[in-house]
Amino acid sequence: MSAVIEANKQVVAGFFAAVNERRVADWPRYMAEDVVDHNKVIFGEEDRPGAAFEAFRQQLEAFGSGGMYPQQLIAEGDTVVARLIVRGTHTGPHPRMPEPTGRSCEVEQIWILTVRDGKISEMRAVSDRLGMFLQLGWDWPTV
Repeated sequence: MSAVIEANKQVVAGFFAAVNERRVADWPRYMAEDVVDHNKVIFGEEDRPGAAFEAFRQQLEAFGSGGMYPQQLIAEGDTVVARLIVRGTHTGPHPRMPEPTGRSCEVEQIWILTVRDGKISEMRAVSDRLGMFLQLGWDWPTV
C-alpha cells in the first residue's frame, strides 16, 4: 500500500477518533476549513463550504453518548471509504427533534471521503436514517 493511501486512512481514522473523544479543537487538523458536505451531516446544515464543522457540533450536542466507530477503511488514490457503526443516545436538542427522547440507536453508515493536502475536503454518506428514526421514536420527515 502506498504511503499516501495509508496517510489518507490515518487522517480519516484520526478524524473519527477526534469526533468520538469530543476533541472539537482538533477537527481542523483533519477536516479542511472549506470542506464540502454533499449529503449534509445534519438537517438544516447550511449549503456552504465548511458548514460541516457546525453540523458535527450539533450532532454531538444532540447525542451526548456514543460515537462513530470505523469498522472498515478502504482507500484508493485520494478517496477513503469508511464503513461505520454509529451509536448514540438522544439527550439534547436536534433540528429534527428538539425535545430529547432519551432513546438510543445504532445504525450502519458508509462514508466516502476525499482527502487532499492531508485533510478531508469532501464528504458523502449513506446512512440508515429510517432505522435511526424508528429506534429513536422520531416521526418520519415530510420535508
